Amino acid sequence: MKLTLALILALQVSVCVWAEPIPDPDKELVEKYEGLKAVFFKRLVNAYSKFTAAVEPLMQSSPTGQKAKETLEEIMKRPRVESAIKILSGLASELDPVVDQARRSLLGVYGQYLRPYIGETLDRAINNIKPVLDTVMPADN
Repeated sequence: MKLTLALILALQVSVCVWAEPIPDPDKELVEKYEGLKAVFFKRLVNAYSKFTAAVEPLMQSSPTGQKAKETLEEIMKRPRVESAIKILSGLASELDPVVDQARRSLLGVYGQYLRPYIGETLDRAINNIKPVLDTVMPADN
């Protein structure tokens, strides 16, 4: 009986939490998030280009590296791989609106419920890690 009552109470609480509409995020929070995301992607692209520039000569000079490169090119030319890539890219484009809506919802929940408590600490942590990232993985060449 106690277990049933606890289960009903837990379900009631979970329903009450989701009965409240999810708040829209502040424009300032969305702009800040988009800016941080853009810089992060620039960092990733720059790191990837530096990695490929460093690995390319090794791949060219080594017989194993040359064989690995040829094998990868051969695999990429296969019809099944090309089809899988097309399917995955189509799926990703179809899921874009869903992911975007989920992101906006999470930003709204963060802005409404968490930002008043952890916003300043998170902002300080991000600002403190930026110099380290600029050294290790810069956004620009």
